[in-house]
Amino acid sequence: MKVHFHLEADGDWPSASVESLWALDRGDGTVQLDNTPWFVRGVACGDVLASHPDEEGVLWAGHVVEPSQNCTIRRIVLRNKGSGAARQSVLNAFAELGVGGEGIERFGMVALDVPPEADLARVQRLLDHGVAQEWWDMEEGCVTDAWRAAQSG
Repeated sequence: MKVHFHLEADGDWPSASVESLWALDRGDGTVQLDNTPWFVRGVACGDVLASHPDEEGVLWAGHVVEPSQNCTIRRIVLRNKGSGAARQSVLNAFAELGVGGEGIERFGMVALDVPPEADLARVQRLLDHGVAQEWWDMEEGCVTDAWRAAQSG
């Protein structure tokens, strides 16, 4: 099933006002996100959210009931203008660190789903290296206390 989120634009980004994500219905008025958000801030794959249908039956996300402890990190791939090969090379590099994700051609983006058991300091070093090399720009869409501790450690 799909759960929908209202998006608040930062200037004219993102270019949409709603994002829909795959989710699993838990049968109790909550859903568990089943993919990585492209634009929504403050949620990650695996998070359990309150949800409610509107008068047309569209399911809307509410607050996070149970965080997954996953992090959502998004990147605009600059290398080779975000080509499919460039996006895939980014995904491959992070897969070696136990990090999943997916790319989207339209925006030349890669969204990473960083599980809590990943070596967060190594993931952050690779992210920072890519920014320094101008391979990508980066945004932290949803981070945990463990992620913040790894940054300061």
